[in-house]
Amino acid sequence: MPFGLCNAPSTFERLRETVLRGLPSEACLVYLDDIIIVGKTFEEHLSNIRKVFQRLQKANLKLSPKKFKFSRKEVSYLGHVISFEGVKADSEKNKAVFDWPRPETVHKLRSFLKLCTYYRRFVRNFSTIARLLQELTEAKSNFNWTEDCQKSFNSLKQALTTSPVLPYPRTDEDFILDIDASNEGIGAVLSQKIGNEECVIIYFSKNLDAASAFCKTYSK
Repeated sequence: MPFGLCNAPSTFERLRETVLRGLPSEACLVYLDDIIIVGKTFEEHLSNIRKVFQRLQKANLKLSPKKFKFSRKEVSYLGHVISFEGVKADSEKNKAVFDWPRPETVHKLRSFLKLCTYYRRFVRNFSTIARLLQELTEAKSNFNWTEDCQKSFNSLKQALTTSPVLPYPRTDEDFILDIDASNEGIGAVLSQKIGNEECVIIYFSKNLDAASAFCKTYSK
């Protein structure tokens, strides 16, 4: 396939999905030209690698040896680090957040928020922390960076660069859902008790508009 075609990525992904159709997500996942092969044990991992290679060979597809990473205990994938323990934000993305200079325009602030929002599930009360910055991107007046904006900016950086490893949900354990609401927003934490420790699976949060702010708590 020629380089540069606008529909090349989606076409190539459809080809990969067609070739690997029937293999469960517990064996491999496909995103564009990346294939991640997993296994609960080393033997299962080797078996899944063999299955994927057989499918690719049958379809006459070739892989670049330079891009292989075999038998890794953790891999960087779509901006996340995936390991036996769970999922965490990629350290390179954390560094990008930490090193981000103070935004001087709405466009630069939006770029920063887009990067942060991609990792919002790692941050408790993300919407509340980012609320002031989000409002600044929607302001019709001139871009006015205040001391409160700087505090919100620093708090968001701190929260993202110290985000935890989120363990995988276990279907054999009960889930715990904690929910709270205020006049500004709502937040929730989905967790599970693993061993003697309650572990966060994911954080949720959302800002409320003026119409919803004064509803009763259970309605929010």
